Amino acid sequence: MRDRRPLPCLTFTKPVRALHAQRRRSTAATVLAGRVPDEPLTARPADVPDRAGLTSVETRIDGWAHRRLARIRPRRTAAALVELVVFVLKQGWAAVFGGAMLLAIALAHVAYPDTAPLARNDALTLVALALQVTMLALRLETLRELRVVLVFHVVGTGMELFKTDAGSWSYAADGVLRIGAVPLFSGFMYAAVGSYLVRVFRIFDLRFDAYPRRWLAALVAAAAYANFFTHHWIADLRWWLVAAVVLVFGRCTMHYRVHRGRHRMPVVVAFGLVACAIWAAENVATRFGAWAYPSQVVAWHPVGVGKVGSWFLLMLISVALVTWVYPPRALERSAPVDRTAATPATTGPVVSPFSPRPAPGARWRGRRARSQAQEGG
Repeated sequence: MRDRRPLPCLTFTKPVRALHAQRRRSTAATVLAGRVPDEPLTARPADVPDRAGLTSVETRIDGWAHRRLARIRPRRTAAALVELVVFVLKQGWAAVFGGAMLLAIALAHVAYPDTAPLARNDALTLVALALQVTMLALRLETLRELRVVLVFHVVGTGMELFKTDAGSWSYAADGVLRIGAVPLFSGFMYAAVGSYLVRVFRIFDLRFDAYPRRWLAALVAAAAYANFFTHHWIADLRWWLVAAVVLVFGRCTMHYRVHRGRHRMPVVVAFGLVACAIWAAENVATRFGAWAYPSQVVAWHPVGVGKVGSWFLLMLISVALVTWVYPPRALERSAPVDRTAATPATTGPVVSPFSPRPAPGARWRGRRARSQAQEGG
């Protein structure tokens, strides 16, 4: 005869409450770590970057955003504003070397005395070298990134030697830290572009769809680099090469992670935006006398907008160099996650800090009703 005594549900009320409290604390910890609150407690998805690779400043930016988003989760407008702030901060941090160089150029023009025993260009070279050493010493830049910066330094200095000899632009003829008519700080300005790109790859965890073959991108980049020299003797193929870049990278899309969500942008658009930023920085540098084009020797005026095409091609050369160190990775699209499936860390549906708490003893009463139904069957 079956035992009809009622199940003492109240005896298990405290253990059930303790179980849910433990799950809530565990899930709340994932919120502070930057996880989505209703995300199952499983392994890190493949498209989430490894935060252990961030520098100290990048970790602070992420930590600040995690704390803010944990507080304002229900308000989407505020969360989007935090995402925008993180984007601006990370962009500024990626361009910190170039920004510091522009600031040094401006201060040298405004405040550096003409009668100083050390020439202004030599002082700029020493400042650039000190910035590079400081970033390495404080672990704000990795050795892997330094290798890319050195490659940009060599490539840029080689172009500078040819261009100054051809009369494309000129520098002040002072100082001893120079090669021919080229002061050594000029190579650091090309290195600033390389530093920005290689740091963007890491900080924003760039992924790509339909990225062209690297050998094809390298071939177009080599043609663009050669055109900087050959247009002095033959026709300037700059705009034909811009069209080739659009053709090769037209289908390519860049996916970047700001903080939580991923965003996407056509690579050609990204090239154009960065080229415009470099053109604006070039206007600042020439305004403060870092170098001068022939038409700026008598009186300064803004650099022509046509230079954006040259910087667009420089972006292609830069990306071709960076991708040999950081190979472009495709976006990994994971399968849809079953939000109600049990995970290794739980024995039931996932409970988030925003989920309603079940009534005390509800699970045990439901289990008893199912067992009685089976026995009755």
